Amino acid sequence: MGVAQRNRRWLVPVTAVAVVAGVGALGPVVADASPKLPSITAQDLLTKVQTAKVDGLSGTVSSTADLGLPAIPGMSGRGSSSQITEMLSGQHTARVAFATPDKARVSVLDNQAERVWTTDGTSAWAYDSAKREATKLTLPAHQNGKPEKAPEKTTPQNYNPQDVAKQFLAAIDPTTTVQVSGTEKVAGRDAYKLRLVPKTDKTTVGSVTLAIDSKTWVPLDVTVMPRSGGNPAVELGFTSVSFDVPSASTFTFTPPKGVKVTDEKAPAKIAPKQIAPKQVEPPRKVLPRKSGTPADKPTVIGTGWDSVVMLKGGAQTAGLTGSGQLAQLLAKAPTVQGSWGKGKVLTSKMVSVLITDDGRVFAGLVTPDTLQAAAAKAPR
Repeated sequence: MGVAQRNRRWLVPVTAVAVVAGVGALGPVVADASPKLPSITAQDLLTKVQTAKVDGLSGTVSSTADLGLPAIPGMSGRGSSSQITEMLSGQHTARVAFATPDKARVSVLDNQAERVWTTDGTSAWAYDSAKREATKLTLPAHQNGKPEKAPEKTTPQNYNPQDVAKQFLAAIDPTTTVQVSGTEKVAGRDAYKLRLVPKTDKTTVGSVTLAIDSKTWVPLDVTVMPRSGGNPAVELGFTSVSFDVPSASTFTFTPPKGVKVTDEKAPAKIAPKQIAPKQVEPPRKVLPRKSGTPADKPTVIGTGWDSVVMLKGGAQTAGLTGSGQLAQLLAKAPTVQGSWGKGKVLTSKMVSVLITDDGRVFAGLVTPDTLQAAAAKAPR
C-alpha cells in the first residue's frame, strides 16, 4: 500500500460516497444534547466524514476491551500471544501522532514499559523497552519525485480510532439503521454521535456509536455495545487531541544506549514483512466484510453484519491442535456437528469461533448458529 493510501487510511476513515448511498435507514438528527450543535442528517454527516482531511494530529488514546473471552493459561509473557490477550481485554493507553504524507508514531504505555512504532517517511522503527530490542527498517528511496511502495503496516492500527471506525463504516448496508443520536464532548471537543444499529439478530453487535468531531469531521471515539447488553465490549477514543501538525522530530527515533538494534531494508518492489509485533486487531479481523476475497486470503462468507471469515488450516496456525495450552482450552469446548462436518465451538458475548475437525476455522461477530450456517456453505 502506497504512502498516499496509508495517509488516507489514517485520516479519512470512510470507504467511498457509494457507501452512503447504500445506507438502509438514515435516521433524523437528534442534536439536542449538550453541547448544542447545528442539526445535521446522518447522510450529510457520513459525507463530511468521507471528505474529511487534516494535515496532522497528535494525542492520547485510551482503549478498553471486554469481549467476554475465557482466560487462556500460559499466555502472560511478552510475545505475540501475550499481545493477543492484551488487546482483547483490559485497558490500554497510547500516544499517537500522524502527519501527511508519510509520518506516523504510536507509543504504547504498558506496565511501566513502552513499545514504539514510528516512521518518518525514510525509515521505520519498532522498539520494545522491556526486551531492550529495536528493529530499523530502511524504506525504499524516492525515484522521480514519487515514493516507491512502502510497507503496508509500519505502525499498528489497534490504537487508531479513525481506522477502527472505518471498519464499521465499511459495513454499512441496507441491514443497518444509521442515525445521529445526539452530541457529546470528547477530549474537550464538540462531537456528533453517529449510531449504527444492525437490523439482523444474527450478529452479536447491538450497536456501534462513533463520536465525530464537529470541526474536522474526524472520528474521535468508537463504542461497541454487545447485543446482550451490559458494558461496552470495545471503547477506543482520544482523551486529548490536537489537530496541529506535529514537528518532524516527533517521528524520529534514537535507540537508548544498550538496546540491541536489527537493521532491515525494504525491497523496492516487493512488499516487505511487517516489522511491528504481530497483533490481533479487535474487532477488525472478524468485522463484516464484502464477499469476493482472493483465494490466497481468508475466505469471507456472507455480507454485512452476518459475514464470517474462514481460514483453511487456521487451527494448526493458531496452535489449536496438538497438546498446547490453546488445544487444551479447545478440548473443553462443546462439540457440534452438521452437514459441514464436526467440530468445536468457542463463544463469548461478542466473538464466536468454530474449529472443524478438518482444520478450518470460522470466526465472526455472529451467533454460533450463524457460524454453522456459514460452514455449510463454505468450500472445503
